[in-house]
Amino acid sequence: MSDSSRSPVILQVLPALEAGGVERGTIEMVRAIATAGGTPLVASRGGRMAVHVAHAGGRHVTMGLHRKNPVSVVRNARRLAALIRAEGVDLVHARSRAPAWAAWLACRATGAHFVTTWHGVHEENFPAKRLYNSVLARGERVIAISRYIGARLTERYGLGPERLRVIPRGADAAQFDPARVRGDRMQALAEAWDLPHDTAVVMLPARLTRWKGHMLLIEALGRLAREHTVPPWVCVFVGAGARANTRKGRFTAEILARARALGVVDRLRFAGHCSDMPAALALASVVVVPSLRPEPFGRTVVEAQAMERVVVAASHGAATETVLAGQTGIPVPPDDARALAEALRVVLEAPPEALAAMGWHARQHVLTHYTSAAMQTATLAVYDELLGTTLARSDDAALLADVPGALVSAD
Repeated sequence: MSDSSRSPVILQVLPALEAGGVERGTIEMVRAIATAGGTPLVASRGGRMAVHVAHAGGRHVTMGLHRKNPVSVVRNARRLAALIRAEGVDLVHARSRAPAWAAWLACRATGAHFVTTWHGVHEENFPAKRLYNSVLARGERVIAISRYIGARLTERYGLGPERLRVIPRGADAAQFDPARVRGDRMQALAEAWDLPHDTAVVMLPARLTRWKGHMLLIEALGRLAREHTVPPWVCVFVGAGARANTRKGRFTAEILARARALGVVDRLRFAGHCSDMPAALALASVVVVPSLRPEPFGRTVVEAQAMERVVVAASHGAATETVLAGQTGIPVPPDDARALAEALRVVLEAPPEALAAMGWHARQHVLTHYTSAAMQTATLAVYDELLGTTLARSDDAALLADVPGALVSAD
């Protein structure tokens, strides 16, 4: 951008705004851009979180960017090019592959700057898939959401420090603060989920899908019930549920059947979508993140740590960065029900002061390394590199840590 005095117009593109870490990061950057004096736009097919764009100070443009076939990508590129010209867009930030292809073509046609964020662990088991993924490595700056993802990009695409920027996702330290969660919020959830009084809560906050490790946790809980005498507990699955007549609904039925066979079904709760995750995490005695595949970052981990909860997580992917053994949580080998059961036993039998100490250290680790405010400021600095602006150094940008977030739900 040649005129650094003009308010920069920054467009983020993604498939939809339904739920998830990509969507939440998008809204957080809308807020950051607006707070720093820029003009934020978002293009997607929409969804239940689209309303948050306006609440955060931006504007949403509905566009079918989720479509992957080449004809749709070319059509979307033309639509994006028209939008870029009409709105004077200076920079396009792409967060997913199909929208990124359309955005890359549109930026080439218009001269707008092109930035990407690599959010996932994308498989590349045949050449066409590698080509499809490669668009996320074509940004003038490529943002990796963890050191784990950054290392993969360097290995697979040769990205070096001239273009690669590692910017971890983060927790909203103001919202995810145990001192700010009122008892009535916790009580409302405890009643809605039928949680017994004086019973430990084992919580898995994630959408209901196989790779998040729900079935593994059921196996571990079965072992815990058979092999150990520990204080009373219940297990709560927090996240978007599934209807019985769908494929995911059949997975729910499998979980229930296995829990029944292991004798723990009466201790199981399906909480579904939760709009108040700080209060949900405050109810947890231990938060479990047993993902079967490596997490590219795992925002749930740092949000639970920000709430001073003890986290037990599978030790692969970015969890090796956020879960420090015995300090900020308990790592366990991936896909190991016995090790997971043993870690749960240790937590459930631990004295309250030991758990409180680990929780305190976990929150301090988050405040030092993994806050949304730090992610926002670092991303603004990437925009500044290309645009010649001072978004990250503006007086308003320094206030980001005190701006309440709009998104506190889990799916």
